[in-house]
Amino acid sequence: MSSNLLLAVYLLPTLVGLFIVSPFGGNLKSSLAERFPSLETARGQLLSGIQLISLAGFAVSTQTLWISSKISEGGSFCSSTSTFSCDDLLGNNKLNVDPVLGLSWGLIGMAVFALLLFIVFVLKQDHNHPLAERMISMGVLTTGIGILVVGLLVSYEIQEEKICLYCTTAHIANVAALVGFFRLRKLHEDSSEWNK
Repeated sequence: MSSNLLLAVYLLPTLVGLFIVSPFGGNLKSSLAERFPSLETARGQLLSGIQLISLAGFAVSTQTLWISSKISEGGSFCSSTSTFSCDDLLGNNKLNVDPVLGLSWGLIGMAVFALLLFIVFVLKQDHNHPLAERMISMGVLTTGIGILVVGLLVSYEIQEEKICLYCTTAHIANVAALVGFFRLRKLHEDSSEWNK
C-alpha cells in the first residue's frame, strides 16, 4: 500500500469525525440516523464523532511510532527530497521525543487518544456517570494541552523545513477532538439536551 493511500485511510475518518462534531454535523441526523441510531441525539452525535476522531488519531500515532522505529533500524518509509518527508522528522532522535521525559511523540499520541477513547466509551455507556463532568473537562484539558504540543511540533517542522503528513493528520485529530469536547461540555451544561 502506498504511503499516500495509507495517509488517506487515517485522514478521511478524522475529517468525517470533524464534520460530525462541527455545528454542520446536525445535517447528518436525517440521512444517517436510521442506520446509526447513536446519531439521533446531539450527545450521541458528538460522542460518535469524537470516537471516530480518536480511533483515527490512535491509528496514525501508532503509524508514526512504527515509522520512527523502522527508521531507527536503518529503513525508510516516506523519505523524499521534497518538503513532504516524514522520515526526516520522525528519524530525528532529538525532535522525535518530548524534551521532558524523552518519550516518542507517537507513543504519547497513542496514550492521549486511548484516554480520549476511554472517556467516550464511559460516556456512551452511562452519560450520567458521576464523573461525567470531570471526564469531559479532562478531554478538554488533554486536547487543549495537545494544542501546545502541536505548536511545538509545527515549530520543529518549520525549523527543519519539512512537513510530516502523518504528524499533521494527528495534529488535525487533536484539534478536531478539542472542538468535539468543547461542544460536548457546552451540551453537558444544558441538562435537558444532554439527557435526550
